[in-house]
Amino acid sequence: MELPARIINPAREEGGARSRLTGSRLTVALSSRRLIVFVMLASVFTMTAGAITDPDFWWHLRTGQLIFETRAIPRADVFSFTAHGWEWVTHEWLTEVVMFGLYRLAGWGGLVAAFSLVMTAAFWIAYGRAARRGAHTYVACAAALLGALATMPIWGVRPQMFSFLFTSVFLLILDDYARSCDAGRDGASLDRRRALWLLVPLTLVWVNMHGGFALGLGLVVVTGAGVALDELSRGGGEPGKAAAFRRLWSRVRPLCFVFAACVGVVPLNPSGVRLYSYPFETINSQAMQKYIVEWFSPDFHQANAHALALLLFATFAALALSPKRARAGELLLVCVAAYAALRSWRNIPFFALAATPALAEHGWSFIEARARARRDAKGRVAGKMTTAQLAMNVVLLVCLPVALCAAKLASVARAQATVEAEKFPAAAVEFMRGRADAGPAFNSYGWGGYLIWKLYPGRLVFIDGRADVYGDALLEEYLSAESGEKDWRKTLDDHAVRTVMIRPDVPLASLLSEDVAWEKGYEDKQAVIFFRR
Repeated sequence: MELPARIINPAREEGGARSRLTGSRLTVALSSRRLIVFVMLASVFTMTAGAITDPDFWWHLRTGQLIFETRAIPRADVFSFTAHGWEWVTHEWLTEVVMFGLYRLAGWGGLVAAFSLVMTAAFWIAYGRAARRGAHTYVACAAALLGALATMPIWGVRPQMFSFLFTSVFLLILDDYARSCDAGRDGASLDRRRALWLLVPLTLVWVNMHGGFALGLGLVVVTGAGVALDELSRGGGEPGKAAAFRRLWSRVRPLCFVFAACVGVVPLNPSGVRLYSYPFETINSQAMQKYIVEWFSPDFHQANAHALALLLFATFAALALSPKRARAGELLLVCVAAYAALRSWRNIPFFALAATPALAEHGWSFIEARARARRDAKGRVAGKMTTAQLAMNVVLLVCLPVALCAAKLASVARAQATVEAEKFPAAAVEFMRGRADAGPAFNSYGWGGYLIWKLYPGRLVFIDGRADVYGDALLEEYLSAESGEKDWRKTLDDHAVRTVMIRPDVPLASLLSEDVAWEKGYEDKQAVIFFRR
């Protein structure tokens, strides 16, 4: 008797099914809709990869080298003669070691690439949150790109970028928990509750990488308040206040326990319990709030704030026009983040990461309702594609973005020396190397870190970007002297300053040029150096 072909040759049938399955997966993976996410991430990477211009970068790099060579974490200032021996809360020590290690192993290009990957990963997670909420791929990518553009003013090779990444991870875990609570009457699933405990080891790492760990603790608090608001606004359910309270407490309780555990690991750092108060001292520093641009409110007259304005308008417009009702907790998070961004430049990433998924979800909900594009939203990406189409996608949406990223990194690495010479007093520093007898030097605030990298330990600085080390009084004294106010001589005399290295356009430079007690020893378009006679 003749048997069916599928029984006669089962291996061929199984192999064919396997081949079709593999082909289908390959078609999905190489579809335009999937690869556009890769293009978006490559765009973010390329935009964030730039030459190093942050004045604080240099003392971070030197600190990493110091820790690497001495196998010890400094707890008192060693870089200046004005604050030598004063307390230094080295809260970024782990990031600084990473920075120096990357520089030593991979040079400027590797250092820039690593930090660009950190920033790209933060927006990849934000995109993923938007996609999980059902946003169309193209809308989610557009929202992520807008969020990235809004954060442009704070990009750079800086420890703050790790806070950017940790914030994104915290928002992912906390958002999953809050939405899980909202979806089920019995509260969040066991997996979501367990995932919350990942925040504890993340806090432990964060607290050793950057002082922004306080933001993570704040996110847990805001999420708890949001979950409570969601429960109260939902209403209904079991009758009686006692039952309602039990239901509310069952949702908030895991967050309370996780918050307590996160707070408990904060002292596990070289500065110990000192880091409990350090973030509040920084926020409450009047001089830092008054003089350091990063703490200023965004100036919407500047071009680099326009993307933030667009993100603000687009997010709140999407929330208002969307047929899908936003959760009370979601609105609370976006409003808190918006307030923080409007208060300070350095808080813009917090808003961008909080707003991107909301903009994508509710923006797509509005578009879908208007255009009746539900079928397009589901996307039939597994359809047939020719070999030529697949090849074209690989070339245009994979190979080309990778090539552009590589070209940008190569360009940045080549240009670093030129940018350094344009932004920092490289020639003046070389001149100073040959003046061992110059004595203590008064220097511009923004050059302190560069001088530390180039001249330490042979020469100590008057001041640098560690405003928390110097305190408000010394920072005010420096600014008064540089501005040429009446006590400028007293400042130089009190600190036994023998050399002044400042920009030619500051008032102090004009005063020293006319003072017979000082002589000009060097000048170029970036720096002028005076020596006491």
